Formats: sequence, C-alpha cells, structure tokens
Amino acid sequence: MLYQDTVESEILVHKPWFIASVFAVVLAVFLALNLTGTTMGELMRPVIGDPLESGLYGRFAIAFVIAIVFCLNLVMIGFVPLKVQIGIVWLEMLILFLVFVKTLNLNLPFIWKNLPFLITQGIVTTLYVSAISLVFSSLIGIVAAVAKLSSNGFAYGIASFYTSFFRGLPLLMQIYLIYLGLPQLGIVMDAVPSGILALSLCIGAYMTEIFRAGIQSIDRGQWEASRSLGFGFGLTMRRIILPQALPVIIPPMGNSFISMLKDSSLVSVLGVWELTFLARTLGQATFNHMEMLIAVAIIYWILSICLELIQSRIERYYARSKVR
Repeated sequence: MLYQDTVESEILVHKPWFIASVFAVVLAVFLALNLTGTTMGELMRPVIGDPLESGLYGRFAIAFVIAIVFCLNLVMIGFVPLKVQIGIVWLEMLILFLVFVKTLNLNLPFIWKNLPFLITQGIVTTLYVSAISLVFSSLIGIVAAVAKLSSNGFAYGIASFYTSFFRGLPLLMQIYLIYLGLPQLGIVMDAVPSGILALSLCIGAYMTEIFRAGIQSIDRGQWEASRSLGFGFGLTMRRIILPQALPVIIPPMGNSFISMLKDSSLVSVLGVWELTFLARTLGQATFNHMEMLIAVAIIYWILSICLELIQSRIERYYARSKVR
C-alpha cells in the first residue's frame, strides 16, 4: 500500500497539469505578496506609477524565475531515491531559514560570546529538569493508568479526578499554584523542585491516557492466558502486557517528552536558570533580544531532533517482531 501511494505521488508530480498549477500558484503568490524586492524596505512596498520606474517588470521577472526554479525542483526531486529527496528538502528548508535569519541583521559576536554560558548553564538545567520530570511523569502515568483500568471505584475515582484536573489547568497556572500555594500549607519548596513537581503532575496526566490506551490495545485473552499459568498481576504486566503495548505507547510517549522539554521553559517564571530565563536575562541587559531568542530556539530544536532520533530507534527496536 505504501509503495502504491509512493508511485501514485510520483506520477502526480510528473503530470503537466499539476506542474502548471503549481507554477501558477507560486507565481501568483510572489506577485500578490510583492516579495521580490531587493531590499527589506521594498518587500512590502506596493507598485505605484509607471511600470518601468516602479520596477514592475523586474519584479515579475524575478517572480517568474522563482516559480520556474520551484517547479523544476519539484520535478527533478522525483528522480532520486526517497532518502535523497528528504535530504534535499531539509537542506533547502534550512537554507531558507538561514536566509530569514540573515535578514534580521543579528549581532553574531554577541551570540557566540554568550553561547558557552547558554550551553553549560541553560542546557544542563533544562535537561536536568526535563529528565527528572520524565521519570516521575512516567511512573505517575503507569500507576494512574492501572488505577483507571481497575474495577476499584476508589482507585478509579482518584485517577480520573487527577487526569481531569491536571489536563484541565494550564501548566503555567499549575506551576504558580504549587510554588505559591504549598507554602500556605507549610510545605516550602524551592523553584527547581516546584517546577519538576508541576511538570511531572501535568505530563503524568497525559501519560496516564497514553499508557491506558496502550494497555487496552492488548487482547483480553493475554490476561486470561497469563492467569491460567499462575502469573500474578505484576508479572503479567511486566512480562506480557507492557512489552506488547510499548509499540503503541512509544510514539505518543515520545511526543509528550518532546513537549515536556519545551514546556520546561515555563519554569523560568520561578527564576530557574534554564534556557528561556537566560535568554531573556542576557537579551534585556544589552537589548539583544532577538539574538538570544534565535539562539535558544535553535538549541531547543536541536534537542528535539535528538529526542526524535532516540524515539525512532526505540520504535524500530520494538517493531522488529512485526517485520516479516
């Protein structure tokens, strides 16, 4: 089925009417948005007066060339293997991103000067908070998922209330409630433990539903067979159910971990020296806000790519049994 879809997509790309439609759309977009100026001030300047004086013909020519290059790229990319296609598209999108960054006229020496501090302090703190929250949220998710699958009304009631409450409140509000509310009960926590607790409880609520869905995807006969062999609940879950449920659990679980890595930036409101807090602090001191924001955005992106690669390796590992 996947092969058929790939072949059909390649045939579609090489159809003349498809190429003509793409060419017309690209040309119309560049002309309509007037994005063919040579300087930043001309990007959004409307065409006024005589076409020769206003540069209308030059803009049309540039838009025409861009449309042709785009369509040629779309056609030629269909003649190379899939992995090469993906690599080319990634390279082209990266070049466009670098061109966008270039137009911002960033102070690159300022970025390179503060990059070591962002790495040694910001990344370490961000990974520390995210890693500990990952462990606790996974444990909370497993326990709450088992509670929601049990026939005990008390356990189900607590688990369902927990997931409803912590999925229903914004994470930022949960951070404030824990950091400012617990001292009212005599429980005083520092900023980092408060942030970890908030992240663990919030992401744990989402992990609960992920684990519950994965466990429920296993046929009920697996439970009955394990009980007939005399396996207890813990042994059945550890040796029979979870190994089969992991291929279903890992994709949304990895997505939650990547989301938690980015959500860890919210603990910056408590003064934790993670990436976002350092970017805001360093940028405000010299009014180089955009430099720090771009640098931190790229760091978050690289960390997310690393997690994506780890997730894909784990998915392939647990998908070995399904390969014929």
